[in-house]
Amino acid sequence: MTGHSLDRLGEPMTRTLLTLATLALLLGAAPAPPPRAVATFAGGCFWCMEPPFERLKGVITVTAGYTGGRVDKPTYEEVSDGYTGHRESVEVVYDPRVISYQQLLDVYWHNVDPLNNAGQFCDNGGQYRTAIFVHDAEQKRLAEASKQAVGVKFHHDVYTDILPAGRFYPAEEYHQDYYKKNPLRYKFYRFNCGRDRRLETLWGAAPAH
Repeated sequence: MTGHSLDRLGEPMTRTLLTLATLALLLGAAPAPPPRAVATFAGGCFWCMEPPFERLKGVITVTAGYTGGRVDKPTYEEVSDGYTGHRESVEVVYDPRVISYQQLLDVYWHNVDPLNNAGQFCDNGGQYRTAIFVHDAEQKRLAEASKQAVGVKFHHDVYTDILPAGRFYPAEEYHQDYYKKNPLRYKFYRFNCGRDRRLETLWGAAPAH
């Protein structure tokens, strides 16, 4: 085979190598996925704690679930009985470049009654008590500072616990975005529970929900 023939055979291979090199450059230039951070809050009924966070720019997902207890894979019925140690909670995944943990804390406080040590609104029991579950030292520092500020504002003990985050168990699917799936039932429950009346008394204008 002549050298001229070898040159012709090498052309397809050269084109293939160039294509692979171009693809590698394009893949290398692809933007990195946004950074994600996690915040976990207990604020009574988790149906009512999803909407305030889901509407925030920079929040990626909000999941209703259970955390803080001693039972593996708890069910709603088990948590409702009050013997698991878990609290109804929400796990908020967010982009810290867009929204800060401090901003999430501010939204959290304005959607709970931090002066209630028995539960939240019409729901009593340990499973409804408020808590901030912190994922690192910085979250703990910010949570403690914000709790102190709330105490100064109300001249009252703040009963919201600040606890280390543990395993979070997503609630059953029918609980996720309940306010969207069952808007009439959700509004009826929220009104009857007196949530907005109490929040308005504490914080001024009631939050959108």
